[in-house]
Amino acid sequence: MTGPARGPAVRVDTTSPVPPYEQIRAQLAALITTGRLAEGERLPPVRQLAADLGLAAGTVARAYRALEAASLIHTRRGAGTRVAPLPAGTAAPDPGQLAVLAAQFVADARSLGADDAAALRAVREALDHA
Repeated sequence: MTGPARGPAVRVDTTSPVPPYEQIRAQLAALITTGRLAEGERLPPVRQLAADLGLAAGTVARAYRALEAASLIHTRRGAGTRVAPLPAGTAAPDPGQLAVLAAQFVADARSLGADDAAALRAVREALDHA
């Protein structure tokens, strides 16, 4: 498992120039701000997500700290780490988050053999059906 049990998966591309903690932070932030991870939903413990992703616990902890600093998650002893209510005005996506997600999509599409035109068609179709 590479994400919350019911939620979307988090993936880390170790060949990316984007540090793993930033990939995790950006993906989770995007999932939270788009509502794919709902308020109150529990995130996996740091050690579990680190093991699932094959990373050091400190890497995941750094991503969680950044998300907590942005008021997107909160951690309470005994209650775990949960998605916080969205801060007011959290409608516009972070350009850095979009860049990370786009880079991951491009890498995945290319690994499937898709050229630029095919990748753009897939994005347009996904946007049309979202």
